[in-house]
Amino acid sequence: MGRRTAWWGAACRFGALRAAVVTALVCGTAVALPGRPAVAEDAPSPYAFAPDARSVAAATGAADAARLEAGRTYKSSLPVTGDTYYRLDLDATSNAYVSATAIPPADAEVSSSNGLRISVRDADGGSCSFKTETFAGGSLSSHAITAVGMREISADRPRCAKAGTYSVVVERVGTTAPGDVTWDLELSTFLEPPLKRTGATTAPEPWNSDAPRPVTDKPERRSGGAGFASAVPVGQGAWRSDLTPGQTLYYKVPVGWGQHVHATAELAGGAGDSRIAVGALELSLHSPVRASLDEDSLNYRGKPITATLEPLPPVRYENRYGATDRVKGMRFAGSYYLVVHLAAHVAERFGDGPYTVTLRVRLSGSDRTGPGYAGQFVPQGVFAPVVGAPGGLLPGGGDGGGGGGGPEDDTAMTVLAVSGIGGGTVVLVVLGVWTVVGRRRARAQIWASAQKPAA
Repeated sequence: MGRRTAWWGAACRFGALRAAVVTALVCGTAVALPGRPAVAEDAPSPYAFAPDARSVAAATGAADAARLEAGRTYKSSLPVTGDTYYRLDLDATSNAYVSATAIPPADAEVSSSNGLRISVRDADGGSCSFKTETFAGGSLSSHAITAVGMREISADRPRCAKAGTYSVVVERVGTTAPGDVTWDLELSTFLEPPLKRTGATTAPEPWNSDAPRPVTDKPERRSGGAGFASAVPVGQGAWRSDLTPGQTLYYKVPVGWGQHVHATAELAGGAGDSRIAVGALELSLHSPVRASLDEDSLNYRGKPITATLEPLPPVRYENRYGATDRVKGMRFAGSYYLVVHLAAHVAERFGDGPYTVTLRVRLSGSDRTGPGYAGQFVPQGVFAPVVGAPGGLLPGGGDGGGGGGGPEDDTAMTVLAVSGIGGGTVVLVVLGVWTVVGRRRARAQIWASAQKPAA
């Protein structure tokens, strides 16, 4: 049995059921800042929040900021103007990452300058990192957009290597319009343990950047999730789904140390004429901490088009010392996310659809042994298990599953239904309890299968 088959079999046994049951849209009440409007309680959300996301208030200053626990996911709000503050309590050894996913209303008008900025600051307000993501270069159709801030232990920023309280600051960027409203916001936190021994701190070795051979497998039906937490697992192969204009699908691909991931998304043709939908199809790749690594956006004239990601380096710890964000982001083994969006204005020019999209995924490269970490990632569900690491969790976090939940959320799970497997529809009703020990063993077996060489 080859690596692809072994990996997928293990992933189906231990991961696919949980991912499938949360693919429905999850809506909730946005938390508004004092004096600022919140998104209407009954307004449908174009994004599925993690089902265990906790509502947290967005503060206007560091003094009132709510604490974000490691490995948790939160739902908050992002006002039209002004900074919003949250708090992190960190040790002096772990790298910390915070993803902020902003979700405009489905009918919001966005421009290329619109987006969000996230920064992590020390107790004195000094910058540890900042990142801005906008709709520039992609579809000007309203959809979720993600930026990631981090506190990285580095000799270049000694003030950010201290234990203590740090601020996470999120704000909207770009021009505003009179009708703009508060956006929903999903926050997820991640901790990376230190290495047992400090290794090289130089740029990674050269790698083959030639485009890989295209995957020619016959597509299988596989509908994606509606958010990061409900991303549907896929391996190497071709996966077909239907999208309606304005819809976004999320998939996750387990990528091991030393492996490359490459993907394309094909939009089927229709009745082509002189009409054009600008930025109709968008394909993007995100790291296990949800940082955007690459994207491609194409116009649509009713004829088949294919969005293609640029070749990326194999997953290596040393990539963090690379020259670009694309290289630096390939620093973890774990779940990488493929996100496909079909612009809402496709409906105005070519009809309501649905439209057929085929995702083709290739995994290549030789498996490697990961670095020797001195602890476990938090949450463990989105990273490769660290075999033989000391027991216990890093300070301030739980070992939540893929949705970012903590220990009490991970002790048991009831599976209600799974549908859309392969060409037909299968509905399974499974009642059971998965203990924390069993889930950890499952994750280890999944990654162990991935490390076995192909037969």
